[in-house]
Amino acid sequence: MRLVLAEDNALLRAGLTQVLESAGFVVAVAVDNAVELDQALKDPSLEGAVLDVRMPPTFTDEGLRAAIAVRADRPGFPVLVLSQYVEQLYARELLASGEGSVGYLLKDRVADVRDFLDAVRRVLAGGTVLDAEVVAAIMARSQDEPLERLTPREREVLGRMAEGRSNTSIATALHVTEKAVAKHINNIFTKLDLPVDMEANRRVRAVLTWLRA
Repeated sequence: MRLVLAEDNALLRAGLTQVLESAGFVVAVAVDNAVELDQALKDPSLEGAVLDVRMPPTFTDEGLRAAIAVRADRPGFPVLVLSQYVEQLYARELLASGEGSVGYLLKDRVADVRDFLDAVRRVLAGGTVLDAEVVAAIMARSQDEPLERLTPREREVLGRMAEGRSNTSIATALHVTEKAVAKHINNIFTKLDLPVDMEANRRVRAVLTWLRA
């Protein structure tokens, strides 16, 4: 798949390009500033983006704003954000659109190349991949009434779901059975008013309902 890579650090940009291309992706363009990123994202042949948050000229939130803009023009366009920081306001806006195909990982916590590539593949396939610290930061700000319907355990399960974990992984992390996890998830779907819908992934919608709060 053809990707755009945006990273202002030259060494990291070169390293990410090598990692992505060794895994079979095509880095069609690699840029180091917001102006070139905005221009690159106009290419209709691009199929996804891996973006840093803070780039020239202001080193504030250029990457996230570009991600939000391209997904407004191309709903569901796959974007994986890599950052040293959790930019809560823009992160919530990016993740709350409801289309999926989005990820937000903290650079310092991506310690394994295989995990990074797995995250890229999951985002490109329509999934949602979030770092646990991103989940925690957004959860700390969320006081929406639908979420208050959830028990502490259900909120914990939903947080693990937001990290992209499977039922088996959640069960292992929480030291419970998969049957218990499935029960919690069904309760979450019910409390967040997510009926059975063959045209939508309720798991993704549950996470995005929470992030939209």
